[in-house]
Amino acid sequence: MSIVVIGINHRTAPVTLLERMTIPEPSLPKALHNLGVRDDIREVVVLSTCNRTEVYAVVERFHGAYDDIRDFFCETSGLAGEDVTPHLFSQHDEAAVAHLFGVASGLDSAVIGESEIIGQVRDAWETAMAQGVARSSLNLLFRHALETGKRARTETAIARSTASVSHAAVEMAEEIIGSLAGSRVLVIGAGEMGEGVATALAKAGARTVVVNRTADRGEALAGKVGARVAPFADLGAELAGADVVVSCTGAGDVVLTRGSVEEARAGAASPLLIVDIALPRDVDPSVAGIAGVTLRDLDHLNEWAARGLSAREAEVDDVRAIISEEVERFVLSSAQRQAAPLVAQLREAVEETRQAELARFSARLAQLGDEEREVIETITRSIVAKMLHTPSVRLREAAGTPQGERLSAAVRDLFNLH
Repeated sequence: MSIVVIGINHRTAPVTLLERMTIPEPSLPKALHNLGVRDDIREVVVLSTCNRTEVYAVVERFHGAYDDIRDFFCETSGLAGEDVTPHLFSQHDEAAVAHLFGVASGLDSAVIGESEIIGQVRDAWETAMAQGVARSSLNLLFRHALETGKRARTETAIARSTASVSHAAVEMAEEIIGSLAGSRVLVIGAGEMGEGVATALAKAGARTVVVNRTADRGEALAGKVGARVAPFADLGAELAGADVVVSCTGAGDVVLTRGSVEEARAGAASPLLIVDIALPRDVDPSVAGIAGVTLRDLDHLNEWAARGLSAREAEVDDVRAIISEEVERFVLSSAQRQAAPLVAQLREAVEETRQAELARFSARLAQLGDEEREVIETITRSIVAKMLHTPSVRLREAAGTPQGERLSAAVRDLFNLH
């Protein structure tokens, strides 16, 4: 069996395709079940964020699993195979492991080193475990991935600058219009992304208004960052007086249509910048055609973030070194786990022989007292443990190597293990 990753991300596809592939959190259990029942897939985790939808799986046959996962993407997006396949990437075994470790470390994000992705990796894994489709192999893989992500952030400076998509959105806005101090900024959405945006705006000195469909959540966020909260019904009125709008809901549908923006901005003299970092997008792309309105989305943010990559190249190299070490450690751990069943089988076979010999001499042993029989039990157990210690250690140490394969074959032949 192999570990594979097959998916689509901000490097392989535009936002228009990414948003069709996005799997909202409430739909993840169904998606996991859909994948988990396919013939060539043994375990599966789905990671779906604003920059990617990737399927990590333990599979029987690569090509069969690839077809299953490609078909899943077609069903999710409503697109034909020829429209999806050119944008899919795939990796297997060590390359798939290295890819996940890079994702968890923030190297594969649009904003290099961003902090939100490690929590998203953890959430995806926990959801798969709860659904019973992530078991021993993927549990080991994702546990190592989270450890790698933590090492990358504590041992390098990869996360010391812009650390999230939400913070990057605010920085991009500042680059476009200048300082946000005193600017009227409308934040639509009060989830994790909205909280990140509102926190960054507070530091920038903006006059922030939070609008959210769920009033309690909007009020909680506004209170946390010192912003004003407005009911969702007043979205149009708040839009009319805004200098900047950052939209980051999880609605899945368009929140700002061209008509609603034109109506709200009728007669407005000042320009408006809208930054849409939701996926699927919150803002109708045709809004960009309204006079006085500038629209930026995740494609623009990705381009903006790419310009800052050179400043982090030293940290990137350090993180890659960590990933290389952790991939090697994972491969060794995985190989040792594969040796464990053979070691257990060997010990079980020898123990059965010990028990059989004791049973054969049971009549003679019956003549002994309890203390003598206990001594014999202890001695024979000790002999078995000492005789099997070195073979067990050698099998574990050599696991995953050609020597390990030879040792395993020899043990199976010598002890008639199947």
